[in-house]
Amino acid sequence: MAHKVTISVPDELYEKMAQWRSSFNFSRVFQRTVAGLIQGKEEFQKKLMQDFDLSAVVERLKKEKQETEHSYLEKGKKDALEWLKTAHYKDILYALKWVPNDEPARDETLGDYFAQRLRQLYRAGLTEMSSQTNRVNQAVRKYIAGWKEGVQEFWNVVKDEIHPKGSATAE
Repeated sequence: MAHKVTISVPDELYEKMAQWRSSFNFSRVFQRTVAGLIQGKEEFQKKLMQDFDLSAVVERLKKEKQETEHSYLEKGKKDALEWLKTAHYKDILYALKWVPNDEPARDETLGDYFAQRLRQLYRAGLTEMSSQTNRVNQAVRKYIAGWKEGVQEFWNVVKDEIHPKGSATAE
């Protein structure tokens, strides 16, 4: 049993098809072309399943993904410690309470810093970023999470030195 299928073609192609309608059976051309494309995909998938241990490849890729995410986290922590060497007290307090969003380069207090960091990450090939919106991807989210973690870990070590126990301003 045959089924009717409607396809859309651009005006220019439609005009050419009209000129050549008597030379081609477009229905048969479409059927052969689609059948050939599907057969090619099916053969590729079959070969892939025969030649590859797909589960081993998937496991390897998962491991690489975890390692990559861990490296972004660690890079963020390292960069936080560099930032903290010269950061002002009020900026550190701000960073501790800061809730990152998808546009850290637009933050009023930390925006300039993150705009510079995101450009460096992009140039180093560590991330992709839309230059128009400065929106971040998953890798940058991991980096920022590591950065926040680095700031928090630093603060946990120094806060008692800055605000001795019993002082009114202890965090």
